[in-house]
Amino acid sequence: MTTTLRPTEPLQQEADGARSRRYQVCVNSRPVGSIRLGTHPSYGDSAALILDLSIDEPDRRRGRGTVAALAAEEVVRSWGRDRIEVSVPAEAEAALRVATALGYVVRNRHMEKPLGDTPPELPAGSRGRPMTQEEYGPWKDLGTRDFAKSWTDRGVPEAEALARALQSNAELLPDGPATANMTFSVLEHEGEVVGTLWTGLSDGRAFVYKVESDARHRGRGHGRSLMLLAEAQAVAAGLPAIKLNVFAGNTPAERLYESLGYETVVHHLYKSLL
Repeated sequence: MTTTLRPTEPLQQEADGARSRRYQVCVNSRPVGSIRLGTHPSYGDSAALILDLSIDEPDRRRGRGTVAALAAEEVVRSWGRDRIEVSVPAEAEAALRVATALGYVVRNRHMEKPLGDTPPELPAGSRGRPMTQEEYGPWKDLGTRDFAKSWTDRGVPEAEALARALQSNAELLPDGPATANMTFSVLEHEGEVVGTLWTGLSDGRAFVYKVESDARHRGRGHGRSLMLLAEAQAVAAGLPAIKLNVFAGNTPAERLYESLGYETVVHHLYKSLL
């Protein structure tokens, strides 16, 4: 049997530079599903995405999706890309198994936690306060470098990682610390600064964009206090849930979030095509 991808539309060009194209998944010329491939403007010329992959019910559990994903790699290579990425919902366990069997590696995952009506209390001696304008500039510069390094440590070229970090800042913080629906906080314990927190609104939920304990005060529970502060702010704003991103291999953070009741909702994976 021969599995091929047959284009069903011209290459689509978005205003931001992203491209995409839909294909039929065919076995011996018979349509058995569909796949949509694309690019992202912040990825430069190195990566493409599997935006959607669906196999018709009668043809599932026959390896059609696996072969379609392999065929997608050849299309991506023809586009001149050397990396392919895909996002898999946590409930799609079979798709996650297929992806890992094909050599995809989990780079990061999104986690979420439902919130109640009562904000959690911070430990005695700890309090949150707004970040000052003077604190914001150095915090942002350091955060940009750290965010870029998080990507380079996981296979993204340095120039692309920095471009992604800068573009993310431009999109998320067009007005700096005055950007609507963004909150920047400092955690103090016994009057001393021990960490920082950046949260915002995303799809009707709170989103933790960055949480960091001061290096001099790590291992003392301040990371947990920062997360409790994020949850308290979200509850006060009447939001039903809180989400965050965590990179694979950041074991202390993963354990902290899991201990606080966060659950994975999406896995983000990549595969080098070199």
